[in-house]
Amino acid sequence: MIGTIAEIVAAHRSGRVRPAETVARCLSLIERQDDPAIFTTLADAGAIASALKQLEGADPANLPLYGVPFAVKDNIDVAGLPTTCACPEFAYDATRDAAAVARLRRAGAIVIGKTNLDQFATGLNGTRSPYGIPRNAMRADLVPGGSSSGSAVAVAAGLVPFALGTDTAGSGRVPAGLNNIVGLKPSLGLVSTRGVVPACRSLDCVSVFALTVADALAATRVMAAPDEADPFSRALPLAPAGSFPARAQVGVPRAQDRISFGDRLAEAAFRAAVGRMARLGATIVEIDMEPFFETARLLYEGPWVAERLAAVGGFLEARPQAFHPVVRSIIEQGRGLSAVDAFRGQYRLAELRVQAREALTGLDALMVPTMPTVFTVEQMQSEPVKFNSQLGVYTNFVNLLDMCALAVPSEIRPDGAPAGITLLAPAGRDAHLAALGGAFHADTGLSLGATGASLPAQPALAPRPAPGFFEVALFGAHLSGLPLNGEVIESGGVFVREARTTGDYRLYLLPEGRVRRPGLLRGRPGGGAAIACEIWALPAAAFGKLVAGIPGPLGVGTVHLDDGSDVKGFLMEAAAAEAARDITVFGGWRNFLADEAARRADSALASG
Repeated sequence: MIGTIAEIVAAHRSGRVRPAETVARCLSLIERQDDPAIFTTLADAGAIASALKQLEGADPANLPLYGVPFAVKDNIDVAGLPTTCACPEFAYDATRDAAAVARLRRAGAIVIGKTNLDQFATGLNGTRSPYGIPRNAMRADLVPGGSSSGSAVAVAAGLVPFALGTDTAGSGRVPAGLNNIVGLKPSLGLVSTRGVVPACRSLDCVSVFALTVADALAATRVMAAPDEADPFSRALPLAPAGSFPARAQVGVPRAQDRISFGDRLAEAAFRAAVGRMARLGATIVEIDMEPFFETARLLYEGPWVAERLAAVGGFLEARPQAFHPVVRSIIEQGRGLSAVDAFRGQYRLAELRVQAREALTGLDALMVPTMPTVFTVEQMQSEPVKFNSQLGVYTNFVNLLDMCALAVPSEIRPDGAPAGITLLAPAGRDAHLAALGGAFHADTGLSLGATGASLPAQPALAPRPAPGFFEVALFGAHLSGLPLNGEVIESGGVFVREARTTGDYRLYLLPEGRVRRPGLLRGRPGGGAAIACEIWALPAAAFGKLVAGIPGPLGVGTVHLDDGSDVKGFLMEAAAAEAARDITVFGGWRNFLADEAARRADSALASG
């Protein structure tokens, strides 16, 4: 295998390996592999040599992807290469890079080639291409997943450390699940789609396939930026890498909503994944999935099919014979839809978004199976529309509901098929999902894709927050799992670590307001105790909003931690201590709440 992004960058920066050697090895691996359906075209030697020459004299420390080779799904423009969308008669030679590709190149990454896909990114199975069916890296008889089939297989086989896909209905997640790799589908607009041939332009995302969550987040971080030339781009915070929250609340489908189409191995795999998440410390909350499932049905049974016709309708009129017959039949459904249908669909979607938002309130993430079951190529070709639709049960609603998503492997089933879970959250929580998904993936102990290589240890967290973020110490109702933590998560905050103050602080129970809350007061040196807290990183705007909403007698000050660092936090006015109960002895708000709960239980037992 070629290695992970982290391994390659470390080797290049240390001088142990030159970027030219890595690229040569990558090309050699691609040449020796025996699946001609993975790539549609490779970059020519001159273009690669030019890219390597541009790295000469650059400071590797300033290039986060220094010398890292990558592949690009063939509906995304790469200057000098054809963009085919898996339709040879549609192909054109791109004269400039897509915005996402350009940002990756500026970060030091090197394009190796373009990868196969379901034609016009229409399909979740990977069998709808005139360039052949990429072979599933884990079990050759299974579909590889689509539409980003070639990108997923290239990463799973260890040919490239990461590859770009696109995701409208699950194309960046289902192939990841079917090939035992990570698929990161960013929030809508976080990564520009300028230079991407649209499927449904209002829903399309550029996604990342990688062997680890850290790698997927690293590539996404390079691409994430507002793009004034893309009307669907938007400024969203991308938090620094975080840790698994101390008391995460993770939603899962209730028992009656766990769809597997009779696949008992899939059912068992998801039960095991739920158990794993709980062992990691999450509280599992079952939710009603019907608003999500109804939203999913809108994508192909509602007016959004017409958006696919809007994207390629002119070419369809001129060259209908150029289309894969299944793709053509799907896109042509848009002809029967009217403007009235479109507005009705928008109205219903608005209602479903409210219901979904209510279902997700207070949750760090919703965890679902990446795909409900697996299909062989033979099965898919026997029922191409039916079985493809079944693959999208847990994916089709995500972009319509403006959610981000992260697919990670969970296990290899007894029959050799991979199983995976996808973590979902409202837009802007991409890094928070990465913290959850990275910890989950590390705990599986699975090998990387089909390479047989061991999953590396999770990277150490960056010592300081990312630009535009502030670290804040939380002591009360905003702690993970407590009533106001949802406000922190919804603002784009990410859990960094658990911590304790120096022994100079006292903790008080304040008079009840909107919620029960403590107050922290610094006294003389050694005149208190070390108080437990959580450190969260918040976007600057969210930090300001949080501060503005904190009622007296609390205010913002500097909190000294027992590791010698300082961080902003909420301190109380000294005068308020006179009428407040001193609860310092408990060493933290959670311990105080636990003591109260134990006393209530003892009292109830005694009275009963």
